[in-house]
Amino acid sequence: MKTSVTILGSGTCVPSLKRSSCSVLVAMDHINLLFDTGPGTMRRLLEAGVEIFDVSYVFYSHFHPDHTGELVPFIFATKYPDASKRKRPLSLVAGKGFINFFNGLKAVYGEWIELERGMLTLFEIENRDRFSRRFDDFQVETLPVNHSDESIAYRITDTHGASLVYSGDTDYTENLITLAREADLFICESAMPDGQKVKGHLSPSLAGRIASHAGVKKLVLTHLYPECDQVNIVAECRKTYQGPLIIAEDLLNIRL
Repeated sequence: MKTSVTILGSGTCVPSLKRSSCSVLVAMDHINLLFDTGPGTMRRLLEAGVEIFDVSYVFYSHFHPDHTGELVPFIFATKYPDASKRKRPLSLVAGKGFINFFNGLKAVYGEWIELERGMLTLFEIENRDRFSRRFDDFQVETLPVNHSDESIAYRITDTHGASLVYSGDTDYTENLITLAREADLFICESAMPDGQKVKGHLSPSLAGRIASHAGVKKLVLTHLYPECDQVNIVAECRKTYQGPLIIAEDLLNIRL
């Protein structure tokens, strides 16, 4: 089975019927991974034909609400009616400070986000340098990126050697070029048009520059604020990148 990537949420914190907040589903060899769970994730999962019980790993790029907003509802829904539909543990993976972040949620929600012993695992990455680890049959690599203290980008390699990189939120950083080197698919944030770039985020031409320097095989621009729908972001990206280019939409599916 080839790895399949579905953009569940291509948007931001801005409420939109067109674009849910950030989330990406990666399906490989009978295991499903999620990257971020912004508001709208669970609905989009169902639209993609996947139940929450089918997800084994959730990887968080950072802790902002448009990336973690459905973490609590996701776990809470897993308890209904008695969590019996979950056949394998749910693992949550994120950067430094994640244990404290989750404990803060537990201080508010208590037992409503606790699963049976052994069914929920937290894994915190000390993102001071490059991290690499094999989870089940896939390889995970991360590097810190330029957004918040805990922000990390992910590179996933499947059993067939196909690779994808998920930037999360970031400004321009050499670390992202390093991590994305020759990736088959590069899912990169491009929050605002070139003329409206904001600190801590990329624009289409900057995302294109990173993709060109990294020599990626296909680039997907995502995390798009409404302003991006008012300009030709393809043309802006083409200033710096000439390879295969896709503008993300919710439920867009790509096979590696």
